[in-house]
Amino acid sequence: MKIAYATTYDVRDRATWPRRHLGLYGAGQKIADLLQNVGAELEFLGPLERRRVPITRLKWLVYQRLGQSYYSPVEPWVAPHYARQIEAQLARSEADLLLCPENAIPLARVRTALPVVLWTDALLGSLVDFYPYLTNLCPETRRRLHATEKAALERCDRVILTSQWAAQSAMDLYGLSADKIRIIPRGASRAQDLTQTEIESSIARRPPGPCRLLFLGVDWERKGGPLALEVAKTLNQQGVKTELWVVGCEPKWAGDRPSFVQSFGFIDRATSQGEAQFAPLLSTAHFLIFPTKADTFGVAISEANAAGLPCVAAAVGGIPTVLQADINGRAFSVEATAGDYAQYIAAVMADYPRYQSLALSAWQHYRQHLSWDAAQQKAWGYLQELVPSGDDLRLDPASDRSTTHTQPFRPRSLFPAFGKGFRV
Repeated sequence: MKIAYATTYDVRDRATWPRRHLGLYGAGQKIADLLQNVGAELEFLGPLERRRVPITRLKWLVYQRLGQSYYSPVEPWVAPHYARQIEAQLARSEADLLLCPENAIPLARVRTALPVVLWTDALLGSLVDFYPYLTNLCPETRRRLHATEKAALERCDRVILTSQWAAQSAMDLYGLSADKIRIIPRGASRAQDLTQTEIESSIARRPPGPCRLLFLGVDWERKGGPLALEVAKTLNQQGVKTELWVVGCEPKWAGDRPSFVQSFGFIDRATSQGEAQFAPLLSTAHFLIFPTKADTFGVAISEANAAGLPCVAAAVGGIPTVLQADINGRAFSVEATAGDYAQYIAAVMADYPRYQSLALSAWQHYRQHLSWDAAQQKAWGYLQELVPSGDDLRLDPASDRSTTHTQPFRPRSLFPAFGKGFRV
């Protein structure tokens, strides 16, 4: 199978990725690797050039003065410009399928008879009034965002999402058919490939104290840094000696620097030096603490579980799909207090064999459900459903979409929370 792989960034050059997009772009790179590992030939269509119009800066300033948010990628000239680039490359291509591993905007105006797949963590519409940059949107942006995404989804034959939450949101927002949706949890961006013997040895070397909480995130506020700080403080006040290790950003607090906080700043794991610094933190910490205010999936949980590190996190977005109670940690309601987190952590640490069992279970859960290896065959099967042999699947400029390539739907495993037709 030959796959046209459309991205707005250079998926093969990590050095060009902005820090704020490392998670999204890293996932795109992993998906490309996954597909190539199972035998697909990828034709990279990116980086697609985004058309920029000076008026967007003026509109951003105006809406900022009005106290509203503005999102220029959904302006009416953006998607058609992406579409022209994709169509021009498809006209010279022998691809069997078009796949986009980021948001839906590049697909919104593409005209092709090829099967079209969107593979993302969650739709943009699901992030409205959830992520800060899409909160309090101006009416113009809100209207265009939903119209653009709806147009893209109408062109898609499959929409692969990472969680039950993302899937249900897509159906609620756009009436997207469950037959189109598949769920594949997203693996760790740069997980170490450790054996069970290595994981057991790593867990055994972790001392029973002090309790080490690892916080990962470049956004201290959105990722729940203040609550993580309060959890560590509460544990220390309760007599459970605790350290908070912060990676990715600089922690903030009022008054003097707490003695139990260690800040490591941003660590680039793409470099050998960064990996050498980061790996010991994962192997010697006791919990990932992730009380995030907004997240579609929480790939940091996959990263931590890959090292046998259980997690405590807020049950927002897709995290309840990822985090199973007392299997790889525990998800807490958004109303949970520092005391709630501290109570659970203290109870687990007080029974250290229980902690060690939880840590091993976290790694096993990662291997079976959250790794890219676990996603590989599932993803390949979903794509093969769309590519019947012998058909000529080429650009069709005369029509927006052609459905002649679509095979009859054949039910396989069903996801009970969504009823028939919804596969994971």
